[in-house]
Amino acid sequence: MNASIVWFRDDLRVADNPALAAATAEGEVMALYVLDEVSPGIRPLGGAAKWWLHHALTDLRNELDNLGIPLILRRGPGEHAVAGLINELAADTIYWNRRYGGPERDIDAAVKSHALESGVHAESFQASLLHEPWTVTTGAGNPYQVFTPFWRTVSAHDFRAPLEAPTAGRGFTGMVPDSDILESWALLPVAPDWANGLRENWSPTAAAGQQLLEDFLEEAVGEYAEARDRPDRSGTSRLSPYLRWGQLSPFQVWAALADKRRGNELAGSPGPAVFASELGWREFCWHQLFHHPDLATSNLRPQFDNFPWRSSGQDPQAKEHLSAWQQGATGIPLVDAGQRELWHTGTMHNRVRMVTASFLIKNLGFDWRLGEQWFWDTLVDADAASNPANWQWVAGSGADAAPYFRIFNPLTQAKKFDPSGAYVHRWVPEFLLPHYPEPIVDLQESRRAALESYASSKS
Repeated sequence: MNASIVWFRDDLRVADNPALAAATAEGEVMALYVLDEVSPGIRPLGGAAKWWLHHALTDLRNELDNLGIPLILRRGPGEHAVAGLINELAADTIYWNRRYGGPERDIDAAVKSHALESGVHAESFQASLLHEPWTVTTGAGNPYQVFTPFWRTVSAHDFRAPLEAPTAGRGFTGMVPDSDILESWALLPVAPDWANGLRENWSPTAAAGQQLLEDFLEEAVGEYAEARDRPDRSGTSRLSPYLRWGQLSPFQVWAALADKRRGNELAGSPGPAVFASELGWREFCWHQLFHHPDLATSNLRPQFDNFPWRSSGQDPQAKEHLSAWQQGATGIPLVDAGQRELWHTGTMHNRVRMVTASFLIKNLGFDWRLGEQWFWDTLVDADAASNPANWQWVAGSGADAAPYFRIFNPLTQAKKFDPSGAYVHRWVPEFLLPHYPEPIVDLQESRRAALESYASSKS
C-alpha cells in the first residue's frame, strides 16, 4: 500500500488537523516537517522561535508515535524536500493545511504542480484561519482596511467544529526513510544558553496550550475586558504562541469559548466578546498579509515611504539609543520593564508592547521595521502577520492604524495600568535606587519633534 504524506508546517498538532484527518481516513501515513529558511522570500526564524519549534516538534513526534506515524525531518528548500520524499515513498497522495504568506503560497503551488505532474493527488485544507482571506471582501469586492466592519462580517459566519484527533491503528508499516536528527538543527541556544527564562515560563506542548485555554476560560475570561490591559495582573490568555505554532487552532479556541458563553455565569460580562475580538485581530492581520505579502518591509500607507526616520548606521548616539531600547536601559521604567520581560520570557504584555513600540518609533524616531525585527528575533509568538501588522498599527503606516500623532506617554500609561508599580518593580527592581539612569530622551521634547517630522512629511 502506498502511503499518504502529511506535510506539517505551522500546524503542529494532531487534534483538529484536517490534513492529518484526511490522510488517516485513507490508510498508512507518513508525516513530514521541513525547516525551510532558504527558499526565495522565506524569512528565517528568530532565536526565541527556534527554541519553541524544537520543543514543539519533540511534542508532535511523541503524539504521532502514539498513532504509529513516523515524523520525517528534512532541512532545505521546501519544494525539493517534499518532492524527494514523494519519490522515496512512491506516495500517491500528499496533504497539507494552507499557508497565507506570499512566498509560502508560491512554494505550495510549486509542490502541487509537481505532484499533479507525477500523478500524485495533492490537497490542502483550511486549518489556521476561521475564514479564508479571498472570501472576505467589502461590498465593492476589496479587502477590508478597517477592523470593525471586517470582524462584523467574519464573526457573523458559523465556523466548523474542531476535529477529533485520529485514533491509533492508521500508522505506517513500511521502510521509514532517513530523517534529520532534530538536535542537528541546533535550534536551541548553547553558547550562551539564554533560554532559562523561556523554560521557566513555557511548556511548548499542545497539551499545555489546551490546559491554558481551559484555565483561562474557567478563571479569567469574565474579567478579560479590563484585566487584559493590566501587566501587573494575570489577566491574559497566554495562548498566542500556541496559536502561532498551530498547537491550538482558532476553531478549538472559538468552540471552547462558545461552550463557555452558553452558561449563565458570564451573562452581562463583556470579557468573552472582547476575547473573541482578539481572535478577530489575528484574522485581520493574516488577511492583511495575504493581500500584502511585503507587510514586514513596506508601509501599507505610501505617505510614510518618505518619512524622515532616524538612522542608526552612522550616528553613534542613535546606536546607543537603539541598544538601550533593546536592553531595557532607556531610563523609562515601563519601557525597560517590557524589554526585560521580553528578553527573559520570550513574550511581552500587549499593552506594554504598544507603549514600547510607540517609544521606539515616536520618541526615539526609529523606523518601525527595526522594532519589528527585534520582536521577530525575541518573541516566541512572533508570526509573519501579527508582528508587522501590529508594528505598522503603532507607526500609523498600516491598516486601521492609530494615527501617527497618537503617541503613548509611558509615564501616564504606567500610572493607569500599573498603578502600584508591581510590574515595573518585578522587571526593573533598581527603579527606585539612586543609580537608575536618567531617560535617554525628554518625552515632551521628543514628542514635539515627532509631530514636526510628521507634519513635514505630509507637506
